[in-house]
Amino acid sequence: MAVIDFQNVSKSFGEGTEATHVLKDINLTVHEGEFLVLLGFSGTGKTTLINLMAGLEFPTRGQVSFRGKRIEGPGPERGVIFQNYSLMPWLTVAGNVQLALDSCFPQMGRVEKAQTVAKYIKMVGLSHAASRRPAELSGGMRQRVNVARALAMNPEVLLLDEPLSALDALTRANLGDEIEAIWNADKKTCVLITNDVDEAILLADRIIALNPDGTLGEEFRVEMPRPRDRSAMNTDDTFKALRAKVTNYLMDAGIEAKSDGNRTLPNVEAIHTHDNLPKAVSDAQKGMLDNRFLSFEKLHKIYPTPKGPLTVVEDFNLKMDRGEFISLIGHSGCGKSTVLTMTAGLNAISKGVIKLDGYDVEGADPERAVVFQAPNLFPWLSAKENVAIGVDRVYPKASRAERQDVVEYYLERVGLGDAMDRPAHSMSNGMKQRVGIARAFALSPKLLLLDEPFGMLDSLTRWELQEVLMEVWSRTKVTAICVTHDVDEAILLADRVVMMTNGPQATIGKITDVNLPRPRTRKALLDHPDYYHYRQEVLDFLEEYEHGAKPKAKAAAPTKIAAE
Repeated sequence: MAVIDFQNVSKSFGEGTEATHVLKDINLTVHEGEFLVLLGFSGTGKTTLINLMAGLEFPTRGQVSFRGKRIEGPGPERGVIFQNYSLMPWLTVAGNVQLALDSCFPQMGRVEKAQTVAKYIKMVGLSHAASRRPAELSGGMRQRVNVARALAMNPEVLLLDEPLSALDALTRANLGDEIEAIWNADKKTCVLITNDVDEAILLADRIIALNPDGTLGEEFRVEMPRPRDRSAMNTDDTFKALRAKVTNYLMDAGIEAKSDGNRTLPNVEAIHTHDNLPKAVSDAQKGMLDNRFLSFEKLHKIYPTPKGPLTVVEDFNLKMDRGEFISLIGHSGCGKSTVLTMTAGLNAISKGVIKLDGYDVEGADPERAVVFQAPNLFPWLSAKENVAIGVDRVYPKASRAERQDVVEYYLERVGLGDAMDRPAHSMSNGMKQRVGIARAFALSPKLLLLDEPFGMLDSLTRWELQEVLMEVWSRTKVTAICVTHDVDEAILLADRVVMMTNGPQATIGKITDVNLPRPRTRKALLDHPDYYHYRQEVLDFLEEYEHGAKPKAKAAAPTKIAAE
């Protein structure tokens, strides 16, 4: 039976030549009791689609109906959970949930209200925090309150607009499991918007992709028994095949090569290269500089606290060759970013040493370029001007025209050939991060440091920029370290995945060599027979340390997986 029905629906914003067409000719039926997932890139109209279901927007053309009647506004039969938690800061958890009951069921008695509030707070695992206010809660806990409040309204349909996207991976997984359990218990009709393919497959009966032009894309049926075990899926052939099919469709629909590639890189020398050494000297140094190009020796980070010294990172030892790409992965608080900022010279080393190209790392230097989660651009400057700031410093002997060519070459490579003169404040987060990547490569650094560079982006934009990063890196082969919490990202980028134990006193717990062919693309990796072996190895390590386990040993020997 049809619960929500779209008939030839289009939605535009603005009028005439200024109109922005978001959705086009949508015909869609949401069936009673199904879990439907809408999957697509940012800007494909997913939120507009769910707002039409909620009655928060209205079609420009066509009709949206609920149980055969045209939707003319919001209603309690359609509960909405948004990405951002709109909680009343002065009310407790219980008070925020009761607010929904007060508006939907004004005739309900005080005792019944209290019991209903307690029931849904318990359902999302917040009984212990019922008297806390939002400021005292983590992001994951605040989103749980949002879920409890929507459920307390007892809607016929639950509309979920990326409710998990602002959460860390572990909290996101746990809350996703809870939403499935709630849906399974009540058999409510659910519509979820997400940009996470794994989340879609875990939760959906049916997945529909949205195309970048605002039309509905391919439909995928998820014929897998419930409940679905997140960890078991890594070895489930049905899951792997569907994951590859959905991923390939989305990449074909939404990711296109955006670099023009017209410019060539001028033959200019950065201030920190040793290419100007006499040939005899540079030849003699070749072996030394190529091997153990970067080394961490008994590295410690200790912070003073009122209760005494706190060791965050302990006895971190790692050797990297020139041109190697390392991914550093571990749970939140394990010291990944601390290691990276010490390497960048932005955080003092407490004990031990970091050596780069034969010299001790001391203070920040453009020879070590950093790309942070937030790209730190000057908002009033254009993309070109933001990149030029560093370039002007590190190419002192180059002409102005040559320095400009360096800037434009890398902006072109990251797909900003047509947006070089746009000011940073007018760019999306994805575009800003492209500028950050271009700026880092343009410095011709000895070492590239990436601190969760795509962590603030939706997963599909992240895929796109990972491909951009790989393409540019394959041209430069710069030595690189990327801090990430994303297992797929770690394997896609790295020659070795270095896994850290939980903090405090975090250290290296395991190192996995990733013997997958380069150049790499996500599509190619999903089809490679060894890819899921590597993924399982990293997932097993993270699961072992998921609940605060302490390291069993200081470090484990590198492991290798042979092709089966």
